[in-house]
Amino acid sequence: MDVETHLSGTIKAPSSSIPILPYSLIVGQDTLKLALELAYIAPRLGGVLISGQRGTGKSTAVRAFSMMVYDDLPVTLPINATEDRVVGGLDVDKLMQSDAEWKDGLLVEANGKLLYVDEVNLLDDHIVNIILDVTSTGKLDVQRDGQSVREDVSFTLVGTMNPEEGGLRPQLLDRFGLMVNVRTAPTKEERLAILKNVLQFEDGWAARQENEKSKFLDQAEEADRQRFLELKEAKDRFRDANVTKVLDSCVALAEAFKVEGSRGERVLALAARAYAALQGLTEVTKEDLRVIAPLAFQHRRMGTDQNQETTWSPKDEETLAKTLGNESGD
Repeated sequence: MDVETHLSGTIKAPSSSIPILPYSLIVGQDTLKLALELAYIAPRLGGVLISGQRGTGKSTAVRAFSMMVYDDLPVTLPINATEDRVVGGLDVDKLMQSDAEWKDGLLVEANGKLLYVDEVNLLDDHIVNIILDVTSTGKLDVQRDGQSVREDVSFTLVGTMNPEEGGLRPQLLDRFGLMVNVRTAPTKEERLAILKNVLQFEDGWAARQENEKSKFLDQAEEADRQRFLELKEAKDRFRDANVTKVLDSCVALAEAFKVEGSRGERVLALAARAYAALQGLTEVTKEDLRVIAPLAFQHRRMGTDQNQETTWSPKDEETLAKTLGNESGD
């Protein structure tokens, strides 16, 4: 779908019986929204892992973002999905009729869209590995049942999890580009704003079902259209953002936080470029790294325990400030 068609259309769920809260009506959760936006601008980041307890709006934010950017709900992968359902395989119904026909899996269905894995920590590790491999390479290779399939596949991967139900192994945590910890709205004012927006949205949706107008929804959808255009422009100028001057700082931060391997500093550099592009800048600065480092590093530090919630602490902020302060130049 081209930009003009997207912007001229009404942002709504494919089924009018499913109300989807517009992205612009989500109160707070700025870090979560930033991570989703960066993953769209720079698909090579490898997706976003969102950790938070029930009722914190994780799924709501993901669906709202998908509707805004792709004008469609995300392709959702259930936790009981088989490998055939994920990567594709012979159509069983056709096979029963002696017709060996290939049926694409969810990864191909998600091509050019958003792939959403709810409760990713409860998914079989083998399936998670397959998804992350395709995310990082952009290639889907399947060899089975005498069939050989190789396709270019690109999607924005988003996984959500409740840390109370267990975590991911450190090896899998590291494969996700960015990680966000989502909390319940911290203030009475934010909780009140959330409640008001939800109730007004529901009233507006009900009015539309009766063919009545809703100024509240019209304004929210217009805000979504404008934000989508901003993200599309940032994606187009991503490669113009020069990160060369802060590469030393990326490495210094990886060392300071004892990040294993080299994936962390690469993700930091890519995400910082996306953040600079989002701001309309052509040079990445240490301030960009300061914003992005928690998203890129909190789940990659040595000693990360899959049975404990991964958090970014005040001590981490001190390390971040000290390291960037010791690095010369922007």
